[in-house]
Amino acid sequence: MTVASPTGAPGSVHTLAMAQRVGIDLASAQRVREALEAHGARYLDRIFTAAEQGDCAGDPVRLAARYAAKEATVKVLRPDPDTAIPLRDIEVVRAPSGHTELMLTGLAAHRAQVQGLRDLAVSLSHEGDLATAVVIATLQPDGSAADVP
Repeated sequence: MTVASPTGAPGSVHTLAMAQRVGIDLASAQRVREALEAHGARYLDRIFTAAEQGDCAGDPVRLAARYAAKEATVKVLRPDPDTAIPLRDIEVVRAPSGHTELMLTGLAAHRAQVQGLRDLAVSLSHEGDLATAVVIATLQPDGSAADVP
């Protein structure tokens, strides 16, 4: 990232090195509807926390956006091929102001800690039957995650 000084003086541009990871996912509300019809509460309880279920009130589009956020977070966490991170370990939390944040628990929190990930941010969007999410995380500046695959 290139940043100019507040004065904008010539020669005042410098580069900030900050390691980041980005994950993105696209989810179909129709697939969520189909899963709800086929599996009902079992599907909801396997994927979504009670708070997420309450916040979405059964709306397949809102559930799809949270599903996309969970999948985008898994991409940021980069688990080993033999390690499955339970999607319930990744929770999309709606703040009182209305924006969303991520809360990691269990294996997801452990993986983030081991890899030196911090400052996870999420953005959700939906249009029609599609929902998307982007997750960005910053690696600790001390390089502690450099040796983790």
